[in-house]
Amino acid sequence: MARGGANNPRYNKGAARRIVAASDRAPRAASRPARPARAGRAASSPAPRGGSRPSRSGRASVSSVRLGDLDQGRGSARRGGTPRTIARPKRSRGFRIVVALIVAAVLLGGTYGCLYFSPTFTIESVKVTGADHLTNEEMAILAAVPQGTTLLNVDTGAIEDSVVRDAWVESVRVSRLFPNTLEIAVTERKIAAVVDVAADNAKTTQMWAIASDGMWLMEIPARDSELGQSISPQIFEDADAVLHIKDVPFGLTPEVGTYCTDGNVSNALAILDGLSTELAEQVKTVSATDAASTLLTLDNGIEIAFGTAEDIRDKERICLTIMAEHPGTVAYINVRVVDRPTWRAV
Repeated sequence: MARGGANNPRYNKGAARRIVAASDRAPRAASRPARPARAGRAASSPAPRGGSRPSRSGRASVSSVRLGDLDQGRGSARRGGTPRTIARPKRSRGFRIVVALIVAAVLLGGTYGCLYFSPTFTIESVKVTGADHLTNEEMAILAAVPQGTTLLNVDTGAIEDSVVRDAWVESVRVSRLFPNTLEIAVTERKIAAVVDVAADNAKTTQMWAIASDGMWLMEIPARDSELGQSISPQIFEDADAVLHIKDVPFGLTPEVGTYCTDGNVSNALAILDGLSTELAEQVKTVSATDAASTLLTLDNGIEIAFGTAEDIRDKERICLTIMAEHPGTVAYINVRVVDRPTWRAV
């Protein structure tokens, strides 16, 4: 190239002034020095990312953006991905279920409160089951259901406590049968024996029904008496079907609803409870003068000196064996000492 060219500032002062003016208008270089261009490649300034190219006059053109777009762009740039919309947290299904249950509970509570004080489920009938020894009138007195009571406000616990106080009642359950029925299910005690109790200085004898658990049930009246006509006929049927405990020493004072404390009577009940059906069904009376001398009398007239309520099954087996080996000839059997039994013929 010739030294005296028109574009050489050294020899052309006008060109030199233009170069100085252009350098003043150019943007300041970055503080960090630019990397040298690799060999074989021309050094070039990269275009600014996301910006506009500088105008021919040397000044960069300016464009406007929204703040939200700028924030999204920065966020996506930091994550290295594309911009995405931030999802709002959704309420879980469990939360919605809890809210629904609370609303339902409030509605049901309000409905129940309204029905509780309304006559919608007024008790119109009382159904009693299992009461064979108590009459309907007696059960009505025991239950004492107030007039106008509804199935919602009836106190079933109070009714159960009232009914179970009767000696005949072993357990009771009160249930609601909608729309208008109250059910009282009774489990009764059964008569295990009738005890002949001496009274009036042993001048008279009272017949007392006693249950297998030792509960005194009632004094059995005469059938043709006023009291006998008012009680359940089932009482007389059961009393006729069970055995009698007799010869109880004077001084026994039964009381309805209490447990027997007499040792002689309790020993007799324990023997009857421990016998199998085969021998128990043949026993007609039990003499309970004292426990060691307890005497069983069978319906065929055979007397068995049974003694205390010990080794019941062994004593029973010996008695059945003797009667089977000597049919129609046995009158008396003594098994009070189980390993030395004796018997006597007619």
